[in-house]
Order: sequence, then structure tokens, then C-alpha cells
Amino acid sequence: MSDTVIVADKLSEKQLEYMQLIAEIMEIRKRGEKPLAFIRTYGCQQNVADSEKIKGMLAKSGFSFTDTPDDADFILFNTCAVREHAEDRVFGNVGALKNLKRKHPQILIALCGCMMEQEHIANRIYNSFPFVGLVFGTHSLHHFPELLYSSLVNSKRVFERGNDDKKLYEGIPVKRDGTFKGWLPIMYGCNNFCTYCIVPYVRGRERSREKDIILSEAREMIQSGYKDITLLGQNVNSYGKTLPEPVSFAKLISEIDTIDGDYWLRFMTSHPKDCSKELIDAIANGRHISKHLHLPFQSGSDRILKAMNRHYDRKKYLETIAYAKEKIDGVSLTSDIIVGFPGETYEDFKETLSLIREVEFTSLFTFIYSPRVGTPAAKMDDPISAEEKSKWFRELLDVQEEIAAKRCSAMVGATERVLIEGVKEKTNELNARTSGNIIVELEGSPDLIGTFRNVKITKARNWILKGELTE
Repeated sequence: MSDTVIVADKLSEKQLEYMQLIAEIMEIRKRGEKPLAFIRTYGCQQNVADSEKIKGMLAKSGFSFTDTPDDADFILFNTCAVREHAEDRVFGNVGALKNLKRKHPQILIALCGCMMEQEHIANRIYNSFPFVGLVFGTHSLHHFPELLYSSLVNSKRVFERGNDDKKLYEGIPVKRDGTFKGWLPIMYGCNNFCTYCIVPYVRGRERSREKDIILSEAREMIQSGYKDITLLGQNVNSYGKTLPEPVSFAKLISEIDTIDGDYWLRFMTSHPKDCSKELIDAIANGRHISKHLHLPFQSGSDRILKAMNRHYDRKKYLETIAYAKEKIDGVSLTSDIIVGFPGETYEDFKETLSLIREVEFTSLFTFIYSPRVGTPAAKMDDPISAEEKSKWFRELLDVQEEIAAKRCSAMVGATERVLIEGVKEKTNELNARTSGNIIVELEGSPDLIGTFRNVKITKARNWILKGELTE
């Protein structure tokens, strides 16, 4: 039995009191008519969901929001530690705030998120960016108001990380970024410890939210008009294992699916080792569950999968895919791939290419291996040059582009139900998305944004479809 403690109470009265105190302070410190906050989020959808909670607490602390840091009284970057490129972007963008802080000393600059849970990163921020006044990690979100208050009233910088108390906090206010697409976290943390991945070290161990709380939140989102709801977790297939009365993810998503309304349910991320036939059957039989399965395989080589500590092999993965294709009519399959994992040879890489050709994915998220300090893979021998890995990467993209073009061409002439999501700036065309997560561009009025429509597919490109309204 897990030692996880689930705290499902409202946000503590103490934190609510801090929000009121912050509002009073900011009435004095604000530069304009009202206190403004600027939030920039890097990385995954879980970070986006965390930022929505931070915005919820800031809104209750008297803040409004701005899209430009120059106007802000409070600037926060919510950071990602998964790849080196994301970290470099954070350092560059934080450095650019130095002159703004010099011009307006009362501005408070803060950093949070996964990067801040790494000691070497926090130390670098402390030593190299003295104008950053508040730094906190992923485990401190529930008492952000207290940390912000301390930063505002004390002259000392506030740094907090590594406070994983194995609890899960509920009742934190949320200010969602969208009105028809939304994120619904169902669990936090990860127990898998893939050798390349920093997530278990910065997000902690798995903690599942109570099923009834998730169902209530889903019901509220649907009643509020959300059309596309994505269930979030580092490994949603492990949902429920830490609960006092375990519940499978398939059971959870099936219960959400019974809620009346016009909406789609999606989920990410799904680990192949835990992707059950029960879950695939739930997708196949669901009324609202998207016919899209994102199942990261990372490598087609059993040798590399073992080195990655993925706990499945090529055969197991392909059996799962075969069952999904058999049961889910028109299933759209997507995946993640790491190119150039330490010790990978070109022969290993060719096994990845052959798996791609066999499955024929709709699309892929592909990355060249990025070593993460503190992970086992970062200490492994890595003799292949960056130049050679880039060649492999280009070869992989060429193969997938050929497959995607073939799959998209086969959809020409078909009628698809899509959700209209926005407008392309350059062409003023509408952007839409199918249940299978394929983008469709079409002519139409912006009034259609946020609605489901039927679209006839008229043209295909490598990754994107063109269509026209049929009504």
C-alpha cells in the first residue's frame, strides 16, 4: 500500500488570508491603475495546468493579467526541465529582464516549476540572477500565496525547493486560459524512472486525485461549455493505484464519459507498459472519448528500451497497437521518439524506422536525446556525434512525412466532425481539429470558434488537411 496521503480539503484559511494581505500590499505597490501579473509557461500541459492554478491564486490576490512583461508588477516564469533547449530559453529570457528590473525596482520577478526542483539550477539562479526575488518548485504550489507575501514584505530573496510532503492538495482556485478547451489533472508524479527522464525527481512519486473530485470538476467544466477536455498525468495509465480504494484509469474515463453534454475527452501521457485492453475497450465504446491514442514507444530496439528502463519490448508494444487498431474504428495513433539515446547504434535506429513503417502513425513528436543532470542516462557512454544524430533525425522525419502524407491523402473526400479552435493570423483561415487530433484548415466566420462542425476534406498536405463546411 502506498504511503501517499491525500488532502482533499479546501485551500487553507492561512493561504486565503495571505491572498487578502497581498491584495492590500499591491494596491500600494502597483505601477498602474491595477496590479498586473505576467505569466510565461514552458513545457508540458501539466505546467499549463499549474500556471492556471497560480493565476487563480493571483486573481484572488487582486491581480489582473497582461501579455507583456513591461507592464507587469509581478513576472513569473513556470519552467520545464525535460530538455536542455527549454532550460536555455528560460535563462535567456530571465536575463533579458535585468534592465526592466533596473528601470522599475519594485517589480517582483519569480521562477517556479520543474527546473527549480534541481539544486544546480536553483544555485545558478541564486548566484547569476540576483534580481530574481522568488524561486519555488513544483511541491510548493499549495502555499504560493505565503511565499509571495514573504517576498513582498521582506527584503530577503525567497528560495524554496525539495519540499515533497507526499500530499495532494485540493481546493486551489483555477483561472483557465481557455473557454472551450481545458486541462483536467487527474494525478501527479511518476514511479517509472526511465533512465533519461528527470520527471520523477522534480515532480515526485505518483499521487492520484480522488475519483469523485475529478468527476465533479469534469462535470463543472462540461456545464460551463468546455468542448475539449484533456485528462493529465505523467502516466495516466497508472491512475488510481495510490488511492485507498484503487480505481483503474479505464474505469475513471468511462465514468466521465457518462456525463451528458457535447464534448470530447482526451488524455496524456499514456505509458505502453500499462496500456490495458480495458482502456482500449473504453475508448472504443466511449461516446465522448477521442479516437486518438498517444502511446510513446521512444525506440524500436529492445536493447535500447531495456537501457531506457521502459519495462516493455517491441513485441508487447506492437501487440497493444494491433489490439487498438482492431477495436477502435479509425483510431489515430501518435507517439514520442528519442533519437540518439546513449549507446544507440544505427542498427538500433533502423529498428525504430521499421516500427514507424509498420504502425503508420498519424504524427510523431521526435527529439534528439538531451542529457539531464541527475538521471542514469546522463552518465552513460554516448559515442555518437551530434552531427550523426542529426542525420538520423532527418531520416526519421522523412519517413514520417511520407507516412503522414499517405494517411492524410486517404482522408480526402471524407466528412469529419471537427472543433473550430481559432484563426490563422496570416491567412485568416479557421484552424480546426478532428477527434483524431489532426489539424484542418478551412474558410469560415470567427463566430464558429469553439463549436463543433462537419467539414468535408478537400485537400491534404503532409501534416494538415484542408476542408470546407458542409452546412
